Order: sequence, then structure tokens, then C-alpha cells
Amino acid sequence: MEDYTLFLIKPDSTVKNHIGAILKIIEEHGFVIKEMKMFRMDRKFADRFYEIHKGKDFYDNLIKFMTSGRTVATVLYRKNAINELRKVIGKTDYHETKPETIRRIYGETITRNAVHASDSPENAKEEILKVFPYFKFKE
Repeated sequence: MEDYTLFLIKPDSTVKNHIGAILKIIEEHGFVIKEMKMFRMDRKFADRFYEIHKGKDFYDNLIKFMTSGRTVATVLYRKNAINELRKVIGKTDYHETKPETIRRIYGETITRNAVHASDSPENAKEEILKVFPYFKFKE
């Protein structure tokens, strides 16, 4: 299961046409795109996707941001995908991450940080199935 992860390109990156550049970085790091779609989150979907953050002070701004434009969602495959992808994207706060990471290159703020990646095998499976309900994991 840890060889699959969900990867989102957030509205701040899609509106600036960074989709291709971000996907190129992902593929150059050995990830295989197994599923991909572009969509706009509605409030109901965003509430369900980010339910883990309900009640936190940034929640309303996060939901407003994630419903503000298109998101590209992918299921990525690679050995140890979750940990390897987290290295490629960098820390949530782009100021605290390495210069070559996606968030440092394309991030603007802690919320507008270009991308989302699952942080554990459990969350990856849950997030993948929220976005791609019919996805078949091959373990």
C-alpha cells in the first residue's frame, strides 16, 4: 500500500499553468501516474476530503481556497511512494523547505503551497478512494 499515494496540484498552481512543470518533476523522480483527473472541488467534497482539519483555525480558509479553482488529482505509484513524494514536495511551509522542492519552487503561503500529498499509508488509501472511488490497488 505504501507504494501508492495521492498527489494533488492545488488551484494556485493550476491557475498559473504549472501543471506540466510539476508533473515533469514527479515523473523525473520515478513516479508513475496510475490515475489522473482535473476537477473543481465543491464545498461538500472539500469538507469531506479535509474533515481531519475541521475545527482548526485555518480550516475555513483552506476550504475557500481549495474550492476556488481547478485541482489536478493523481494516484502515483513507486516503491515507498509516500515518503519519496514527501521529499520531492517539501515541507508545508515553503519557507522551511529545500530550494529544489515543488513547494519551494511554486508555493506562495502555507495554504497556497502548490500541492498536497498523502502523509501515511492509511491516509493515502482513504484519500485515493475519496477522489477515485473505483481505484484498484494491486498489492
